[in-house]
Amino acid sequence: MIELRNLRRDFQVGDQTVHALADINLRVAAGEYLAVTGPSGSGKSTLLNVLGLLDHPSGGHYLFEGRDTTTLDDQAQAELRNRRIGFVFQFFHLVPRLTARQNVELPMILAGIEPRERARRASHTLARLGMSDRVHHRPDQLSGGQRQRVAIARAVVMQPALLLADEPTGNLDQASGADVIRILEDLNQQGITLVVVTHDQSIASRAHRRVHIVDGRIDQDSGGNEGA
Repeated sequence: MIELRNLRRDFQVGDQTVHALADINLRVAAGEYLAVTGPSGSGKSTLLNVLGLLDHPSGGHYLFEGRDTTTLDDQAQAELRNRRIGFVFQFFHLVPRLTARQNVELPMILAGIEPRERARRASHTLARLGMSDRVHHRPDQLSGGQRQRVAIARAVVMQPALLLADEPTGNLDQASGADVIRILEDLNQQGITLVVVTHDQSIASRAHRRVHIVDGRIDQDSGGNEGA
């Protein structure tokens, strides 16, 4: 599903070039459950942003489902991102004035899905995540764990092939965090490819495969691409 070939991401800071990602080579098969670990500033979140087409590599190639995304224009990348990739973030990124259902409907609005179908899909997805009694609540009326469930529902309502989670339990208590990880793993078992960035080794150890990044390079890969 994912293939990175000599991928680089450089940032210019003053008169210096910072190599956030350096010659990354990585393959992730459909249905895999991958944890990305490493110290702060190692390039984990940069890698996730590139995988999610939120950031452009400075060099190399990123193939997603066989398509070289580095050759796509911004509109084509946005359409691919909206329909095939879901995101779960540490700080939820919900729209405060919208209800849970309205937040979940946002990707479908971008996709041009008509209102009745949007409402049906959003309500169904929230119900699957145990939130059927909270569809009309705003984020400030929900607990942290409930807000993350809404964020997950928004991420998967378009039935993406790839789900990217950046420190998904970092803003939750232990019980809520364990619940969120269980939900993500259930989605993976249903066929979604899951990539989780985490500092928590207890979470990383649950993944089927672990990649460790240091200074923008992969130095360990439990899937057998060590040093790629």
